[in-house]
Amino acid sequence: MAGSHSGTPGMASLARIYDVNLSTLASTARAWRGTAAFRPARKQPEQVLELYEYEGCPYCRLVREALTELDLDAKIYPCPKGGQRFRPGVKERGGKLQFPFLVDPNTGSQMYESAAIINYLRETYAGRRPRSNPLARSWAVGSSSLTTVMRAPRGYRVVASRSPAQPLELYSFESSPFSRLVRERLSEMEIPYLLRNTGKALWQDMGPSELRARLFPDEPVQGRNRQALLNRAGKVQVPYLIDPNTGTEMFESAKILRYLEQEYGRS
Repeated sequence: MAGSHSGTPGMASLARIYDVNLSTLASTARAWRGTAAFRPARKQPEQVLELYEYEGCPYCRLVREALTELDLDAKIYPCPKGGQRFRPGVKERGGKLQFPFLVDPNTGSQMYESAAIINYLRETYAGRRPRSNPLARSWAVGSSSLTTVMRAPRGYRVVASRSPAQPLELYSFESSPFSRLVRERLSEMEIPYLLRNTGKALWQDMGPSELRARLFPDEPVQGRNRQALLNRAGKVQVPYLIDPNTGTEMFESAKILRYLEQEYGRS
């Protein structure tokens, strides 16, 4: 089965350590973009944005980073290579098989091209001017492509799975190495989910959560979804998965991955 590890528990543990470290390096390659939400959108969409994408796409990553930094949620429809649940619908709606593809039910807008999508989000929900910096754009695409190469083939190609009756819900921020492992698997399994972006709203939040708790124990939690997660689960930690189909809620990427395989995987 794709994504599983055979052999002894020790070998599985080593594979897990390697995977986490590689995911951390991948975030470093993108200079940890998609971590902070210091300047969130001025307004939240009344209806949730819809994003058709897949985790192994460097252009899709740029849009997900912008969603984290603008503190915008989105319903994710994974469209990995070989996928049949949502991928064909993109061509039917937009006329071509290209990703990412954004649908905004609030304005009736739908569009391809990561640069156009990012500028649309900045203008529509943050009131900011479009960006036009070819050098910065080239660096972003290049470093995002490097991240894709480092994580290949995770999140890229479809694997057999059962489709949930209702979309799942995931608290995550784009650069989180542990959240990435879960998003990659959701992408491969074509499992739709509501992405609750949980970017860090304060500079005191930067770094591991244990460090924040030690250095700034009295600093109140800030950030729309960070506060919501604290109220719901008693602490702020990502990834956090909610499955309305089974009533299951859990932290810890390793546990979440096992759960997804047990509940929705097909060997």
